[in-house]
Amino acid sequence: MSRRTLDVIPKHRMLRRTLYSLLLAAPLMPLGLGCGNGEDCGYGPTSLSGGLVALNADGSLPSRPSCDSCPDQGDDGARSTGCYATASTVAGKAEVMCNYVTCSNDGRRPEGLREALVPESGGAMGALFAHAAWLEAASVPAFLRLADELKAHGAPDALVKAARRSAGDEVRHTRAMQALAERHGATLPDVDLPPFQARSLEEMLLENAVEGCVRETFGAFVAGWQSRTARDPEVRDTLRAIARDEVRHAELAWAVDAWAQERLTSTQRERLLQARRDALRVLGEEVEGHRPPEQLIRDAGMPSREQALTLFQGLAGLVA
Repeated sequence: MSRRTLDVIPKHRMLRRTLYSLLLAAPLMPLGLGCGNGEDCGYGPTSLSGGLVALNADGSLPSRPSCDSCPDQGDDGARSTGCYATASTVAGKAEVMCNYVTCSNDGRRPEGLREALVPESGGAMGALFAHAAWLEAASVPAFLRLADELKAHGAPDALVKAARRSAGDEVRHTRAMQALAERHGATLPDVDLPPFQARSLEEMLLENAVEGCVRETFGAFVAGWQSRTARDPEVRDTLRAIARDEVRHAELAWAVDAWAQERLTSTQRERLLQARRDALRVLGEEVEGHRPPEQLIRDAGMPSREQALTLFQGLAGLVA
């Protein structure tokens, strides 16, 4: 396949300049330093159900439900940070939702994806790559959906082709990450993704703003960092190929955003901008709690907390 065929959408030059300037600093930052104090973060879902509890006598939600029912994600899984009660479909009951802190930078997450527990076998490295493979697998139908929606909304053929090609990329990424997970004794969790429902152009664009322009762009930065700093040569080689694809996926998100601007009202455009700002704030809070184990910084090339904050600042300058 020719390079002209591959480059179906224009390069986002500011995104690439930002990424390259950040990666130039990678060899200058000593590995294993600046992990921060406190417990290591783990890998796995950021939220899980803790089951049902009774509503208060007046029918209101419990303000401080017990978190004892929150699932334990294992030694290498995400660490619980608390829980809260939310409405349920069962009469007289509320659902306990459990929160976890994770050092995973997930990138794009498709709408409706149901969380999966990371397998307990495989240690920190296995958990990292099993979780990554799970997300890559979930991205395949998400990109196919995006392609269909873009076509239905009259987007340029280049954007439709880029979305379909991205789905093919994610198939390869899933296999590559699954191989790394299995090398460390971990298995790929099942992907539980309900059937997609029809949605409006604005709904599609809001998801693209959050999951594409913010989270997937940051995921591309992290993958690029790993491809430069991982001491494990197999990890480094695998991430080098994946990082190139992830940059193009981020560029697709920004290209979709740019295409849609003239099709939206000023109020809708402001909502998109606010969605990006809100997503950036939430991601910043996650990065603040990012303290990966020493092994993952060394062997998998995961950025330390300070390094992740540097990558985040680069993203913030791009999104602002």
